[in-house]
Amino acid sequence: MTVEDRDPIAGDKTRQPASAAVPHIELAALAVAFGDETIFSELTLRIAQSEFVCLLGPSGCGKSTLIRIIGGLLEPTQGRVTVAGLAPRAARNTLAYVFQSPRLVPWRNALDNVALAIELRTPSLPKARRRARALKLLNMVGLGADIDKYPAVLSGGERQRVAIARALAVEPSTILMDEPFSALDPETRRRMRADLIALWQLTRKTVVFVTHDLDEALELADRIVVLSGKPTHILDIVEIAEPRPRATGGTSLRALKDRLLCLFSAQASLPGG
Repeated sequence: MTVEDRDPIAGDKTRQPASAAVPHIELAALAVAFGDETIFSELTLRIAQSEFVCLLGPSGCGKSTLIRIIGGLLEPTQGRVTVAGLAPRAARNTLAYVFQSPRLVPWRNALDNVALAIELRTPSLPKARRRARALKLLNMVGLGADIDKYPAVLSGGERQRVAIARALAVEPSTILMDEPFSALDPETRRRMRADLIALWQLTRKTVVFVTHDLDEALELADRIVVLSGKPTHILDIVEIAEPRPRATGGTSLRALKDRLLCLFSAQASLPGG
């Protein structure tokens, strides 16, 4: 991504501790069950505005289920969920998604894929303004020279850049990201993480990011919410004060990684873990 005129760590200098901020997203005594299977029980979490939170946990623990509940795509069995003080369905126009698969329309080029999201969310906006906003965002994610390319000729990383531009195009306050880089090769994934942080520091969106990669969570998050296996509960919430960009091999992050590994090791040693 090309992001000009930004202080690369300005967001970290001004960020309040999550505990001191009014919650932008709040889950209170959340319970979710599918048939006889309990996914969550009494789960409580508060996420501040402009915070970058990673949901970290083993495969199948319900990370994706949790962001679908935040997004109003699933209803909890019990408990309360609010986004900016509203029920998730009422707040849906303030939300955007980036999934593991970019889900681009194959017969539209990059510019028209981004513009389509604006058209669907705000059909009254004139076409010229939709395309101008789409072009600005594609320039922001480093694809200004590729606006006429179709998904089939874009790389995996480029398609995800289009998906991120599409998410930003609807001007959300919150972006829900469900393992968006997991299908990419390691080098592309590394670049995408760095680019995402640069973009987040510029836009200050609230981001909830699902991952099972410890290094990814340590590099990206203000806080890491560590989830157990099912029935799922919060094992720990790890706040990361180290400024970005971060090197996961550094001493402080290495200690945090050891702490996370100990949490998962202890969970795995429990009966049924």
